[in-house]
Amino acid sequence: MTNEISGHLSKMVVELANPVKYFLALDDERVLLNDYLGQRISLNYAGEIHCCHCGRKTKKSFNQGFCFPCLKKLARCDRCIVSPEKCHYEQGTCREPEWGEEFCLAEHVVYLANSSGVKVGITRATQLPTRWIDQGAVQALPIMRVATRLQSGLVEDALRQHVADKTNWRKMLKGDIEAVDLAASRDSLFELCRPELDALNERFGLQALQPVSDGECVDIEYPVLEYPSKVTSQNFDKTPLVEGTLLGIKGQYLILDTGVINMRKFTAYQVSFSA
Repeated sequence: MTNEISGHLSKMVVELANPVKYFLALDDERVLLNDYLGQRISLNYAGEIHCCHCGRKTKKSFNQGFCFPCLKKLARCDRCIVSPEKCHYEQGTCREPEWGEEFCLAEHVVYLANSSGVKVGITRATQLPTRWIDQGAVQALPIMRVATRLQSGLVEDALRQHVADKTNWRKMLKGDIEAVDLAASRDSLFELCRPELDALNERFGLQALQPVSDGECVDIEYPVLEYPSKVTSQNFDKTPLVEGTLLGIKGQYLILDTGVINMRKFTAYQVSFSA
């Protein structure tokens, strides 16, 4: 058995490899979870949550790790984070203009991924391939580079009229995902959305939106010994002690023989780990 390691949970740190390497993150501690596949592990929630931004003790976590005051004042908790097409930085109403300059006025990538079927998504260019792994994608393809988060959201908004923009996490965790031709899907979507994309080019200029016509599809393999036939979710708020044999890791989920748990959902929870 390992010595017990405790700290505030944050989303697992990932490294693209064959298969993906997953590190449990508890404050400054990092545990390579791949080493514990097939072994019994234990995660014990101590009953305390501290805001991942200010450190304030909070009874409830908002937006995966924030206390309520931070939820209300931070731009990273605004509605436009979930709906980037609603970014309002250029209107001068961003709650944290300096943060917005760094994160929203940075180059973004629009991509197609196959996690539970083809979906469209967006992320900062610096977040690839992490974003794909966090969603449990088995294939991913960058299809457009844009200058800002707002532009990426508007492109995504046009494309999602014809393709999903969310992952079916239960299907993703069952592992029966058939390979698809993402390049063919890209070409079809660009043709279907030509009027909307032309309008965006006219609005922002031809240099703002750059289609990626020669992007290579990235195949991603996950460390999974056995996928569940039935997906049962576990929750620290209902069951503080989560334990079982680690059968796999995919997306931000641990797959145990006792059920699955989304580690990112419980960011800022005080948790101890042992195996």
